[in-house]
Amino acid sequence: MNIPSNLKYTKDHEWVKIDGDVATVGITDYAQDQLGDIVFVDIQTQGETLEKEEVFGAIEAVKTVADAFMPVSGEIIEVNAALEGAPQTVNTDPYGEGWMIKIRMSNPAEADELMDADAYAATL
Repeated sequence: MNIPSNLKYTKDHEWVKIDGDVATVGITDYAQDQLGDIVFVDIQTQGETLEKEEVFGAIEAVKTVADAFMPVSGEIIEVNAALEGAPQTVNTDPYGEGWMIKIRMSNPAEADELMDADAYAATL
């Protein structure tokens, strides 16, 4: 199981990369493995401001659909448009090209509440 040490993690198996007041978000290697083959990523919330733990989209796999939750509060400033034509990228490169959204954080202190790699690994 790949758990990069430079990222933060949520109890909902999402990873967060912080760069200033922007958070890039995707699902973890563990999450994509549990979901199986991802066939569709549905994110219709670009430009919206959502609170921490609100649903920002859905991830559809062959046998299930999972909600994707905001790890921090803020405005969704970008959605990974490449996932429309290639949702399987989430399976093959969850920490790179398979990222899902970028958030301009409204409360950057919320990022301090996220888990580091060791804490996340302990939850698996």
